[in-house]
Amino acid sequence: MKIALLSDIHANLPALEAVLSDIEKRAPDAVYCLGDLVGYAPWPNEVIAEIRGCRIPTIAGNYDYGVGLNSNDCGCAYKTEKDKERGQQSIKLTNELISEDNRSFLKTLPAHIRLEIGYPPKQCSMLMVHGSPRKINEYLFEDRTDKSFKRIMEGSNAGLLAFGHTHKPFHKVIEDGDSFKHAINIGSVGKPKDGDSRACYTMLEWDGTVDCAKPDWFSVSFIRVGYEIEKTMKAIKDSALPNAFADMLQHAY
Repeated sequence: MKIALLSDIHANLPALEAVLSDIEKRAPDAVYCLGDLVGYAPWPNEVIAEIRGCRIPTIAGNYDYGVGLNSNDCGCAYKTEKDKERGQQSIKLTNELISEDNRSFLKTLPAHIRLEIGYPPKQCSMLMVHGSPRKINEYLFEDRTDKSFKRIMEGSNAGLLAFGHTHKPFHKVIEDGDSFKHAINIGSVGKPKDGDSRACYTMLEWDGTVDCAKPDWFSVSFIRVGYEIEKTMKAIKDSALPNAFADMLQHAY
């Protein structure tokens, strides 16, 4: 069984096209999108059209939620006033560009998707969220303690938690008595922040046997895909978006 997970596309059409092409070659059994289709680049409608055209089950990211409501708040945690100003420019342009049909689509996206993998007694509940099970825009970074992750996952009845939002991929294996829990940040397709400018998505694979007593009953691959980043950078510079967004793409921060 193979499941492809992608997130945080942020209106970067060339990155999404490259990732979808790579996913097609690898032929997973299912594909899911964990949100933030829009924002920070000038192709919100085109990205949504790709996701809708491929019929990829998708949950709402905080940016999708804000644009769906025609809000001027994307729910992002900006660290400086300059970052906040740039963010306001981004959501303003996104709200101007988005079609009403696509805005309505964003409003229909669910908060999470749950999969029950395997069969009792060997079963794992997989929960897909954008930020965390508690809040759409909560940041779950890799340095969060195992105890904190365990508490979050117990509260949401998840043995495997997949999420995005931080744009930094990682996989934490958390011991829980006689079994193991897994917290997986799947990275960002359109706006990586881990120093690698290539698009990132995640592939989960297992042979059909689910055994949570084994920490390696499935494999996690973070797949990096090169794309026409210069095309996206030029489109950003030619738009009303801040030129700094192009530099952020190039250097992945």
